[in-house]
Amino acid sequence: MTMDKFDKAILRCLQENTRFKSEYIAEKVGLSATACQRRIKRLRDSRAITKEVAILNPEITGRPVTLIVQLVIGRCGAEILDQLKRDLVAEPEVQQCYNVTGAFDFVVIVTAKDMEAYERFTRRVFFDKPTIKEFETTVVMEKIKVGLEIPI
Repeated sequence: MTMDKFDKAILRCLQENTRFKSEYIAEKVGLSATACQRRIKRLRDSRAITKEVAILNPEITGRPVTLIVQLVIGRCGAEILDQLKRDLVAEPEVQQCYNVTGAFDFVVIVTAKDMEAYERFTRRVFFDKPTIKEFETTVVMEKIKVGLEIPI
């Protein structure tokens, strides 16, 4: 899909707030509301917009602890690796999971109520997986910038 300046401007607006009305977006980008609605539908249908979600405050929702976990995987076949990926995706505490290059094989962002809850999570998810050779956890002390916005 090719995007023109209007598509990009619409995406910038939607990344700021998906609750903006098409009339407001239209005014910001210089199109009619109907044209904006058509373009937003096309952006959704083409999967340029993959998901629209509410961003919750972890403090208020009772999950104030964020942890960055780096995993080293032991030698294994593709099936076992694919199963590990599915297992990590299925864990509600896992917010993000990346297969990476370098000293570690995966970087996983985890949310927890407290350190005791995280310790239970590690026992259940990491210790019970023979595929995981080792893991290293970094506790986030302060969130400076959190987001998934892509510069457009």
